[in-house]
Amino acid sequence: MTGARSTPSASGRGDERDGGDVGDGEDEGDREDEGDGPAGADEKDGTAPVEERPEPSAVIGRIPTDAGLRRQLAAAARSRGRTASVAAEISEIESELAAIEIEPVDLTAARRRVAETTGEIERLKERVAALRGDARARRAVDADADAALDDLETAAAELSAAQTEAIAAEQALERARAEAARNRDERRRRLRLRDRLRNRRCAARRELAEAVYPEFRRALAVVPGGDPNTAGSGPEAYDGDPVAASLAAVRVAALDSPVELRGEAARAVEAADRSARSLLRTARVRVGEAAGGASDRPDV
Repeated sequence: MTGARSTPSASGRGDERDGGDVGDGEDEGDREDEGDGPAGADEKDGTAPVEERPEPSAVIGRIPTDAGLRRQLAAAARSRGRTASVAAEISEIESELAAIEIEPVDLTAARRRVAETTGEIERLKERVAALRGDARARRAVDADADAALDDLETAAAELSAAQTEAIAAEQALERARAEAARNRDERRRRLRLRDRLRNRRCAARRELAEAVYPEFRRALAVVPGGDPNTAGSGPEAYDGDPVAASLAAVRVAALDSPVELRGEAARAVEAADRSARSLLRTARVRVGEAAGGASDRPDV
């Protein structure tokens, strides 16, 4: 239900694959944070859009959250103005990706046009041959061949036009094939860039999360259900309550928008001796569904 996992191994898997924090580092996976399933055809050929980086409030503005712990802590760090050392490289890769434009190429239509013009040429060749034979036969018997010759002239002109159109169709097909090949190269380049972007985002998120981890460990001593002893050496080693981890991440952050607490998070904060604002160090907190599906309450 929240990004922090209850066991070290689960937390490590969830955070190593944390893929949704665009601009802060991202591995190819973490479908748990992104809400995505296995990569589909659009992902494999690079046509899937590159996701925008969510605002910190979109990651930790509603607790419990589906985001992994590393992603939550990276969002907390970003909310305080921190940037990763690979931020410039990430921006460069994003610019390269944005500059790639791939227009669809209809090879089927181009091939169909070639086939149609080729068929028309064969039909007209047969007609020209037949008319030429008819004209010769009429001349052989001293019959009037003017009409046959007029038809032959018309058919020959049609054949010449069809041959010209066939040449144009072949040239158009060659251009379409060249464009399709260029598109394949661009798709491969886009896939490579997307892989680089995921890797850099993952590295950036890891860096940001580690930068605020000491504060996160201290925050665990304050929030309900938190225990600094469960923090371990980093997000992948966290072995405590997932809701407490999310509350601690909010306490570390500097959010401008309200924080919404629901379910276990709402119950834990309401049962605490201190106010929600004091526990989370944020100006506005909304508590809803604290028990039995209670309706939302105003900021507390």
